[in-house]
Amino acid sequence: MKSDKPVCYAFIDAANLFYGGEKSLGWAIDYEKLLAYLKEKYLATRVFYYAGVEIGDFPYAVLDFKPIGLDQLLKFHNKKLSKDLSEAEILIIQKSIQRIKFYRKLEEFGYTLRLKPTKIFWNEGKPIKKANCDVDMTFELMRYMEQYSEAVVLSGDGDFAVVIKYLMSKKRKIHILARAERTAKEIRQLAGKKFSDFSYLREKLKYEKAK
Repeated sequence: MKSDKPVCYAFIDAANLFYGGEKSLGWAIDYEKLLAYLKEKYLATRVFYYAGVEIGDFPYAVLDFKPIGLDQLLKFHNKKLSKDLSEAEILIIQKSIQRIKFYRKLEEFGYTLRLKPTKIFWNEGKPIKKANCDVDMTFELMRYMEQYSEAVVLSGDGDFAVVIKYLMSKKRKIHILARAERTAKEIRQLAGKKFSDFSYLREKLKYEKAK
């Protein structure tokens, strides 16, 4: 790092932190408030958000090393809705469109999106989506380590224990902000007093519908 001034980056593992959505967490998150909280509490200058997005047969190649164009993907999905599709296919596309609009809103707020194509598996006629972004997040925790002195990891996934331990050995201050019930014991042990239960932030971060 070129400057002695503390620099903090935040890394959000959406699949772990927000697993099950509002039904699992018990309350809806206001993502604008979350971004403001990370900037105020930890002085985060960049906030990365790792998640999956359904692209169907949208022309995209991971090896091109380019982000998924959300505007182009949205147009692609809307165009497909005009075709003869099954109810299940229409439902998948409609949900994908809602998700894309949500991601566009996150971009407007100021999040740095790291989206990965979602794979769909069918189980008894029901679609199951999966997009594991652990490797992507681990890569960028390492990739940017020379740019930050502190990092906030919003995940309790035990798979991150090795990289977190390594970063700490390199004198990086690591904060863990995760749901206690979804946090591996190894992560809790590494974080110590720098672990915070995300669930306790309900009153600060819950989404309030406009009256």
